[in-house]
Amino acid sequence: MTDFRNCAHIAIMSENRERKSKIPASRKLLLKTLMLQKASEDLEREAKDIEEEKLRTLSEKIPPLQSAGLSQQQLLELCHKLHKQIDAVDEERYDIEVKVKKNSQDINGLNQKIFDLKGKFKRPNLRRVRISADAMLKALLGSTTKVSLDLRANLKSVRKEDEKEKTVEVDWRKNIEAMSGMEGRKKKFDTSNV
Repeated sequence: MTDFRNCAHIAIMSENRERKSKIPASRKLLLKTLMLQKASEDLEREAKDIEEEKLRTLSEKIPPLQSAGLSQQQLLELCHKLHKQIDAVDEERYDIEVKVKKNSQDINGLNQKIFDLKGKFKRPNLRRVRISADAMLKALLGSTTKVSLDLRANLKSVRKEDEKEKTVEVDWRKNIEAMSGMEGRKKKFDTSNV
């Protein structure tokens, strides 16, 4: 008995040792702050890179306009050209948006199928609710429909026959004698006739 207690005490002590952290709290705090600083620097650098990429792409795709020294006719031609380019870009943007929406709907549908196949969605705990049949129908069909449900009306009606008519008096002794094949031998032992 004492050996068991000692073993249990040793097991609890070893668990307590494993739970204790080897890194002191001050060191943990320092590491967390350093990690947060590094993450914020990375976010700032990433935002700068995105902005520089955007400016570089715009400068490549859209050259600066030189409208100085153009006549009225040349300015109108330039405007028509720009409008055509804007229309083409809008059509492309619309097509891309439609593709993105379609792909996101496909992804959501596939994710739903995955959840259905895995069966890991959480089922809610159901509570017992006492509700009458009329109230249940009212809840299902809506309050506009007034339905009265009489469960007994749909049952078959069964007539009860008189039990006396049903039970035919049968002499059970005769049936037993007929089945056993002892009609003649039974009379020898029958004391009621004597």
